Amino acid sequence: MALTRRGAMRGLLVSAVGVALAPVVAASWPPRRLRPEDLSFDEVYRDRHILGRKGGSDGRAAFTGGAWQVTVDGQPLHLMRRADGSYLSMVDHYESYPTPLAATRAAVDELGPTEHLRAMDGKAGGAAPGGVRGTGGRESGAEGSGHHHGVHA
Repeated sequence: MALTRRGAMRGLLVSAVGVALAPVVAASWPPRRLRPEDLSFDEVYRDRHILGRKGGSDGRAAFTGGAWQVTVDGQPLHLMRRADGSYLSMVDHYESYPTPLAATRAAVDELGPTEHLRAMDGKAGGAAPGGVRGTGGRESGAEGSGHHHGVHA
């Protein structure tokens, strides 16, 4: 099959039209929608201030895979991403939630109005990140073992 002058001109014309229309076609496509799990949150839920953002401010987001930094009333809540893409927290680690916000709200629900997350203080007997502390007077055991009833992390 021999290439003719007419065939070559037709090929160039089709290519030029394709290049000219490419930006128009691309602009007509809907923009990429952000998934709910990509959005930061800062709200009051059940009288608790919950704040969450993806990645750290220290630039480690790429290294950590964009781990979430979440706080409840200023105390850190550790969230984990499961292999199926859902999230769970150290407060409510028996059930998975579709987004970090849903996992944080479930942790607040589990804490109730009187339980609070512990701060990491580095002292002996201190809590692990995202641990829970009671409001006092709830210790039990023969010698006051310091065991808290209710939610454990």
